[in-house]
Amino acid sequence: MILKTDCRHFPGEHPCKYNKFQGIMCNHCNYYSPVGFKILIIKLDATGDVLRTTSILHAVKDKYPESHITWLTKKTSKDIFTNNGFVDSLIYFEDLELNARLQTETFDLLLHPDTSPASAALAAIVNAKLKKGYILNELGKVVPVDENGIEWIEMGAFDQLKKINTKSYQQIIHEVLNLEYKKGEIIINLDEKESEIGYQFRVKYNLNKYDFLIGINTGASHRWRFKQWRSDGFMELISVLNNRNNAAILLYGGKEEEKRNLEIKSKFSNVIDTGSNNTLREFFALVNVCDIMITGDTLALHAAVALKKKVVCLFGPTSNNEIEDYSRIKKVIPDMICLVCYKPDCDFVPNCMDLITTEMVISNIDKCIEELKKKKINI
Repeated sequence: MILKTDCRHFPGEHPCKYNKFQGIMCNHCNYYSPVGFKILIIKLDATGDVLRTTSILHAVKDKYPESHITWLTKKTSKDIFTNNGFVDSLIYFEDLELNARLQTETFDLLLHPDTSPASAALAAIVNAKLKKGYILNELGKVVPVDENGIEWIEMGAFDQLKKINTKSYQQIIHEVLNLEYKKGEIIINLDEKESEIGYQFRVKYNLNKYDFLIGINTGASHRWRFKQWRSDGFMELISVLNNRNNAAILLYGGKEEEKRNLEIKSKFSNVIDTGSNNTLREFFALVNVCDIMITGDTLALHAAVALKKKVVCLFGPTSNNEIEDYSRIKKVIPDMICLVCYKPDCDFVPNCMDLITTEMVISNIDKCIEELKKKKINI
């Protein structure tokens, strides 16, 4: 048989890229790479969390250099893995044949750092010689497979432990999965087409005339409305920025932020809206345009960090300690005893995000600008 079904490039139901674009068949192929040590990573959602979890891939490949990596996620997150050379294949939670595949295919190692019951159930049925992280037990409860997973699951169960935690999410999940933590970066690799999107955006708005490009992501997940700052805060911030520095202001967001961004744009004619109907990859390409991103603890934060931007992040109900700063993030944290509550709603007046002042944000933007100036001088 000519076909080598054990090759990592063989997709199963259609030609591999080397046959499709170069006409190469298996019997004359220099790209043949047999699947060796098989790893399955399960991380379903949310999109921002899936993105920051890609930071484990460096350590996985360091520990298992010859591994073949499959990632199980939801289709809403599939574009995160575009141009990601570490991940060999993707499978999706929504696929009808998922359970049959998981009960048929065998893996050498399962990595599941999430305490979600839905994904823990999948982790439990996976045929893997070794499992790290969490599974669902016979009582329908999420449990750690070994002692490495105890700390993280107890943080989720006890608010007291969550509040006093000083470790980043990245460090925690590396420890859960028994991987060495070297502050591996979150992964976004833009291709030429995506880089061109950013270039054309800069040309369209003549952005090269500015010294700095400051992005403002005005929203957050609908699940955590108190991750987002107050509208009048953004208005005040833009008013101050308009009178200082030679900087352009770029607005970022999705459909949920469309109305808010249009309102801000109506007040400030010089503000540039990057749009609310972008695909995920287009959003990444446009985030790459800015020098500094102002955002809450949301997808834009992780995207900006992955693209090595300076970030000013505004924290309220979620843990600022769990955010790995990579020496690029300035954290704005209000003085309130009930922080790290993870509540979707709040009856405190003023609430934590109300206590973040324009001066607090501006102060950290100025620090970012000074760092960027020093970098330009040193280049």
